[in-house]
Amino acid sequence: MNKKYKAIFFDWDGTAVTSRTAPVEDAVVAMKPLLQQGTKLVIVSGTTYDKIVGGKFHTYFTEEEQKNLFFGLGRGAYNYHITDGRPEIFASMIPDQEGLLKIHDICYAIHTKLLREYGLKTDIVFSRPNYCKIDLMVENDRGDQLFMQGDEVEHLRQILKQHGIESGLKELIGIAEQTGEEFGQRVSATCDAKYLEVGISCKSDNVDVFL
Repeated sequence: MNKKYKAIFFDWDGTAVTSRTAPVEDAVVAMKPLLQQGTKLVIVSGTTYDKIVGGKFHTYFTEEEQKNLFFGLGRGAYNYHITDGRPEIFASMIPDQEGLLKIHDICYAIHTKLLREYGLKTDIVFSRPNYCKIDLMVENDRGDQLFMQGDEVEHLRQILKQHGIESGLKELIGIAEQTGEEFGQRVSATCDAKYLEVGISCKSDNVDVFL
């Protein structure tokens, strides 16, 4: 007998689709029967809604199906349901300008610390709504494959070891959290190998909202 789940949470890039430009029809076909039987489907992703089929993904589903379709996006920043045929944010975690600038200061301090104390060069993406992405592998370009690649974790381990960060990701995240404390800010730090993401929330916060 098939088990009926109340809700299914899943990632988008690299899980439901191979890339942001890949066809979505197979995912839609798999999702429709679940939505029709009342199973809540929650896409949890670091991306924003406009990056999922140009912000039109909900149009692949009927109004009844849309009632069971939800999105937790932007690494904890935005939570959507579909109302009157349109995506609507019902909960968010967005700092004011001063709060966002503090996150920027923290991430620049992490960048400075990694360069000064470990000789590790990084780049920073400042344009996210409540976090920054610190590029740990600046020579490695993912192209349109924005999700973690198979060999990246081991590659990062080697890079960190070469720069004296012996405990790998755990030590790196500890550096980020300690830097946040120095600014009087508790930060959420995660790493997908190429990027150390530091901000006030993460994908688990999206999940908590829906639960």
